[in-house]
Amino acid sequence: VGGLLLLDPSGAPEGTLTLDGLREVLEPRLHLAPMLRQRLVTVPLGLARPYWVDDPDFDIEFHLREIALPQPGDDAHLSEQIGRIHARPLDRARPLWEMYLIHGVQGGRQALYSKVHHAAIDGVSGAEILAVIVDTTVEPRIEEPPEEYWDPAPLPSPVELFQRGVEAAVKQPAETLRTLPRALPYIAELPFVSLLPGAKTAGQIAGSLASMAVGGGSEGQVVNRRTLVAPSTPINARITAHRRFAFGSVDLEDVKSVKNGFALTVNDVVMTLCAGALRRWLLDHDGLPEEPLVVAVPVSIRTADHQGDGNQVSMMLAELPTHLEGPAQRLAAVQASMTAAKEQFQALPTTILQDVTTVIPTLWASLAARAVFRVVSAGAPSFNLFVSNVPGPQMPLYVGGARILGIYPASAITDLTGALSITVFSYDGSLDIGLIACRELVPDVWRLVDYLREALDELLELVASDVGD
Repeated sequence: VGGLLLLDPSGAPEGTLTLDGLREVLEPRLHLAPMLRQRLVTVPLGLARPYWVDDPDFDIEFHLREIALPQPGDDAHLSEQIGRIHARPLDRARPLWEMYLIHGVQGGRQALYSKVHHAAIDGVSGAEILAVIVDTTVEPRIEEPPEEYWDPAPLPSPVELFQRGVEAAVKQPAETLRTLPRALPYIAELPFVSLLPGAKTAGQIAGSLASMAVGGGSEGQVVNRRTLVAPSTPINARITAHRRFAFGSVDLEDVKSVKNGFALTVNDVVMTLCAGALRRWLLDHDGLPEEPLVVAVPVSIRTADHQGDGNQVSMMLAELPTHLEGPAQRLAAVQASMTAAKEQFQALPTTILQDVTTVIPTLWASLAARAVFRVVSAGAPSFNLFVSNVPGPQMPLYVGGARILGIYPASAITDLTGALSITVFSYDGSLDIGLIACRELVPDVWRLVDYLREALDELLELVASDVGD
């Protein structure tokens, strides 16, 4: 996953942000985000899961890079470069992040693009990492040095890794027995897993047994369970290794006008914009299904005990009413869908994903993942795409004196999650939108940015007409 920062460098020393200047900001703050100096190590034979260790060979210069755009350096040139950078895999023998300082952006601007492996990040910890490099004033803050000097241990030896694997393998049966009764009743609620043969039946039987064990209560069951079926669309096919990126902004006050006018949430408005834009795009491509799309909405399950950890994220599924023609109908449908999705999600244990991964022995995990890919790819999708809305700071931020003009996220896509992902980040009075897509399946991703803006105009007209009445 990544993020594009558009910069006004006029406040930086000599009117430009340099790579040396960026390093001077970041290097003294590395201790604030330990994962920036950590790498993943794997255990022989897959006996235990990969884990994070400090990288004794950490070299910040490897991770900080710079490029220049060809003239005129407009948004199309910039997004083309972001799509290419985003598509390149990270080096797994090093800490899983890179940062690119981009020169020659039209209008005297610069840009900063950072990318981090999803194993290390979710929406909340992503904001924490952003906070490492940004400041609330033009003058960079002086960070207090850490109490202890960073002194990474040597990488674990093959013997130590094998030892760790054996210890994990010995503990696995007990962990499975402890976790299985808690995880199995809810297994049919998990995207992808629920599509495996026998998953729903196993969940129903386990849920009934759990209910009987507590005297017929609702323990082990999801009340008012909804079964959402995602239709086939042009974005639900095997993706290639190539990416396109597009970005844009809308006025947060306009979004709040719709929110307040119809007693909604900002997230409801975002989902309604996506429904309207995707409806038009699907009509353009003769691919609009009669049923609503199903979207996955990431939800952070990070607690205070897990600050600074890696990925602590789950997701809930909701219908996106692309099948409805009128914007007022879509607004009402989104509100009902999101309310139902939240109720179902809240009925699930917060540890369900961790419980399921505990149940599956590490040695089998990759085989299970391949089975899921085969089953899902051969049939209907579990959902159509990711749509994420992340709240951000409502004040100007700076990097090395350069003011951040916009923050545009770039999420991840896979064969299972669809060829398009839409992520929204609210910042300094704007709703900044980033779209990442498969280059071949969504060649006109910029059209969706226009459609999102026009969908907001439709909703504003609704508000105005409602006030007029």
